[in-house]
Amino acid sequence: MDENLSEIERAEWLKGVIRDNWIYAVLGVAIALGGLYGWRAWQGSLDQRSVDASARFEQMLEAFSRNEREKAFKIGAEIKDEFGSTPFADQAELVLARAHVESGELDKAATRLAAVMSSTDDAELALVARLRLARVQIAQGSADQALATLDGAKTTVGDARVQELRGDALLAKGDRAGALKAYQAARTAAQASQEQGLVDVELLELKIDDLAGAATAAAAP
Repeated sequence: MDENLSEIERAEWLKGVIRDNWIYAVLGVAIALGGLYGWRAWQGSLDQRSVDASARFEQMLEAFSRNEREKAFKIGAEIKDEFGSTPFADQAELVLARAHVESGELDKAATRLAAVMSSTDDAELALVARLRLARVQIAQGSADQALATLDGAKTTVGDARVQELRGDALLAKGDRAGALKAYQAARTAAQASQEQGLVDVELLELKIDDLAGAATAAAAP
């Protein structure tokens, strides 16, 4: 608009703009309102999806409790396919991985855990999957692979759990001195970060006492 126009001329100009462009203003309001209601509808859909996913997750657990393994795995696959965007999909994969472990299917368990670890948006859930994968790898006799998996943990929240598992992996390799150091680091981390509830402190102390006592006995003349 020309800055030299008089106030009256400016008023007339503004009226003309509104008259000529009212449809765009109305459309803008409509789009804004539509976006708002669309957002709310989408949020409601997410809530309903979470409710539906939760119900399916419960059905899967019930199937396992009745020893209906095939049905449980089928429901788990449906949760992944239909509700992959909800947290229940990752939780279902963890449950299925545990079922594989209990059946001695360590390779299948490792595959599921690795997928959750690399794909989930939940940092804590990714750490849980990583720790469980490391345990499976130790059980498979792949201690070096377990150590590599633990090296990928980027969070300090689970230091105690990571260090204890590192000790287990090193002990499986026969590195007793390294295992003792890792267990002691786990104890320190648990005490410093109040993670006593996340690790079995009594078991950790037994591991430390066993290795420390063996080291003392070996060093004695």
